[in-house]
Amino acid sequence: MAAVAAAVTPSTGRRIGSMHVLVAAVIALALVGGTLRSFVAGTPDVATAATVFCGIFVQALPFLALGVVISGAVAAFATPERLARWVPRRPAAAILAAGVSGAALPGCECGSVPIARRLFGEGSVGAAALTFMLAAPAINPVVLVATAVAFPGEPGMVLARCVASLITALIMGALWSRFGERRWITRQTPHSHGADDARWTVFSEAARHDFLQAASYLVLGAAAAAALHVLVPTWVYEHLAGQLFLGILVMAVLAVILALCSEADAFVAASLSMLPLLPRLVFLVVGPAIDIKLFAMQAGMFGRAFAVRFAPVTFVVATVVATGVGLVVLGNR
Repeated sequence: MAAVAAAVTPSTGRRIGSMHVLVAAVIALALVGGTLRSFVAGTPDVATAATVFCGIFVQALPFLALGVVISGAVAAFATPERLARWVPRRPAAAILAAGVSGAALPGCECGSVPIARRLFGEGSVGAAALTFMLAAPAINPVVLVATAVAFPGEPGMVLARCVASLITALIMGALWSRFGERRWITRQTPHSHGADDARWTVFSEAARHDFLQAASYLVLGAAAAAALHVLVPTWVYEHLAGQLFLGILVMAVLAVILALCSEADAFVAASLSMLPLLPRLVFLVVGPAIDIKLFAMQAGMFGRAFAVRFAPVTFVVATVVATGVGLVVLGNR
């Protein structure tokens, strides 16, 4: 019996998780903190990069934390099944309702993709689900307030971002309603929490997942912005400032590569003050609509056949719409 019990008893060995790595990293940094401080203080370029990094991270962190708390609450109380019942059945009305509802359901784009997939799988209008997926992380109050804080004295940036992002979402929903095919969706609906799951468990898991995802990309984005300040020569920015549409294209591609969280990307864009406002607006509109991580998530949730068609069109639509809205609201600044 003892042998049988030993055979069926699960291993008690502990795996090394993210928390262990975090604690080890904090201890290691504390041990070498004095050496790092001396190195940064004695190297002007590194000191500049560190200042930019810390400024972006500290400014963005409160909004990121608020965003993931709200995202967790949405996951716990506004279930995809409940949302699906609220979506109108007429395609045009469903697309408009889904786009506007994005403003009322704040959250990271990482969370909007699985919600959209479940809405799609529940028989709701597919175009409404995709519209919500693009609108929710781009026009919610947390993102807009963060944009206003990042760009003080520039209310046009907030207005332009909201309008351009909403129009992008509505256009993509309309395009799917007209040209999309159900056979492109090759992945099954992901597992959702059951009715017996405690809401606190759902809330904590969703908030923790979104925070780890968003914070990791915020660190990468802040580091990239700091590197751009130090490594890229001044004449490059002067050239981009003089070539408006080249700057727009560069910032659109940069938004795809950096894959920042929508609750923190405004602070990275604001730090690139050597560029005009219009290319930075394109950066803020394209990023929440499509980037590397979103492409991977869409391929995993909807299927590769969907992602390879939806992502390039989204990139073009977001870039063109952001440019058009920016020219109207911001001019050539």
